[in-house]
Amino acid sequence: MPHDGQDLPQTTSPLLGDLLDLSAAALDPVDTLLGQARAAVRAVVLDGDRVSARLIEQHQTAAHGLAWLATYAQALHQMQNWAMRLDADGKFGEVEQLIHQIAFGEYLWQIYGGIPMSQGEILRLQDIGLTQDDMRALMQPAVMTLTQSGNTQAARSRLVDLMQEQSANVTVGATGLDDELEMIREQFRRFSVDKIAPHAHEWHLKDELIPIEVIDEMAEMGVFGLTIPEEYGGFGLSKASMCVVSEELSRGYIGVGSLGTRSEIAAELILCGGTEEQKQQWLPGIASAEILPTAVFTEPNTGSDLGSLRTRAVKKGDDWEVTGNKTWITHAARTHVMTLLARTDPDTTDYRGLSMFLAEKTPGTVDDPFPTPGMTGGEIEVLGYRGMKEYELGFDGFAVKGENLLGGETGKGFKQLMQTFESARIQTAARAIGVAQSAMDIGMQYAQDRKQFGKSLIDFPRVSGKLAMMAVEIMIARQLTYFSAAEKDNDRRCDLEAGMAKLLGARIAWACADNALQIHGGNGFALEYQVSRILCDARILNIFEGAAEIQAQVIARRLLD
Repeated sequence: MPHDGQDLPQTTSPLLGDLLDLSAAALDPVDTLLGQARAAVRAVVLDGDRVSARLIEQHQTAAHGLAWLATYAQALHQMQNWAMRLDADGKFGEVEQLIHQIAFGEYLWQIYGGIPMSQGEILRLQDIGLTQDDMRALMQPAVMTLTQSGNTQAARSRLVDLMQEQSANVTVGATGLDDELEMIREQFRRFSVDKIAPHAHEWHLKDELIPIEVIDEMAEMGVFGLTIPEEYGGFGLSKASMCVVSEELSRGYIGVGSLGTRSEIAAELILCGGTEEQKQQWLPGIASAEILPTAVFTEPNTGSDLGSLRTRAVKKGDDWEVTGNKTWITHAARTHVMTLLARTDPDTTDYRGLSMFLAEKTPGTVDDPFPTPGMTGGEIEVLGYRGMKEYELGFDGFAVKGENLLGGETGKGFKQLMQTFESARIQTAARAIGVAQSAMDIGMQYAQDRKQFGKSLIDFPRVSGKLAMMAVEIMIARQLTYFSAAEKDNDRRCDLEAGMAKLLGARIAWACADNALQIHGGNGFALEYQVSRILCDARILNIFEGAAEIQAQVIARRLLD
């Protein structure tokens, strides 16, 4: 991009003058470009006056590229909102200013030159159908200054210098959350440091279930009832609090952070789709962890195509019998209830014939993981994300009480599940932040301790640069996730924002883990080093709760409809 903007002031500080004015002025050109991109993609996917699924698939790179561009635009808006709030509160210090200018400098450059949808897929604006004339919307003085002078070696090095002055295991930069949420963060950070992090790698290497004692302690701290209303035995706290808790627990070990996801999904299903009797029966037990739930949706050969599920539930008197197969069921063995999606109308082949059940089962043991009649299961060995284990399940005449049909109506299962996706994806984005934080923590400690060529690794610019970008992108993911949670807390539709947070957060977690391992060099490839586990754990985030490609597809459809 040609440079015709303002020059970086000739001072010893890498900070840009008038930073907030510059970043604010850069948003309009980005929004203009996004509008042009949306129009360009829409023009090729319209069939008459309707958006065509066939044409979106035919122009998939352009559609998914639009999703990524919109995600970047939203991320920059939320970074600007974060910076403005901090500035108003007198908390926009040097660390925060460096994070902000590096974020804008880097993401503006990527928008212009290429957004990495994955390691081997770089989205360029011409792929969306934009011309050179369209791209000139970005050639504004504020954008030029930020791209040329925002993300510099001096800025990255200074940020890492300031990071080294902080205590270990703290968050780099003010989060912008209120004092109550920061108190919650500190409580769960201490728990994670004391009770999770020292044992996580051993649990991973031995492929062990997270000890039930840890689950009991989490229950006492309110993890499983965090967002369940008080009248049903929970704490009635915000989705933002759920993000903070998930983030800090996942910073210790993603398996522990993900334990709360089971309860979050089950509780959301019951709250949104259950009868009052079902809410009274199930929610207090889920909140206290007396009832551990698991989600039983995916089937072999269906993946994200939930509408084509084949597991069937047949009415037998007042009750139901379930027959079929499920796969990738997390924490299936020692749980008490399954939120189970099955086809109750055999004449349908799409989502309209699906129903949701609260299917009770007996918790298993190591020797007998699936003792309930009509149900069998086998473990799927996995690279990471091991603390709850993954299973294939078989059902053959498995009995479900009639009263446990969610909402008391058939044919509502897919709609009920869709209502949970916002919370599930926000929670997954928070887990991604935690994994990314863990990678940065371990990468930075190793870079400080490891000596090469007479000095610490962190003194080499490309090493410190990796750590700086971890801190910057973690904050970007954090602000996008917190924004999604705030939208949910205010009862505003946020499937688009939640999808963006999950899409970007998962990519950032993988980048942080990969770069942390690179900092370790050959040692990072050794199983004894924690970073090898973090890399494996980070990889799942781009797959579950909607693979990155599916997530981009969903975002694109929302933008184009």
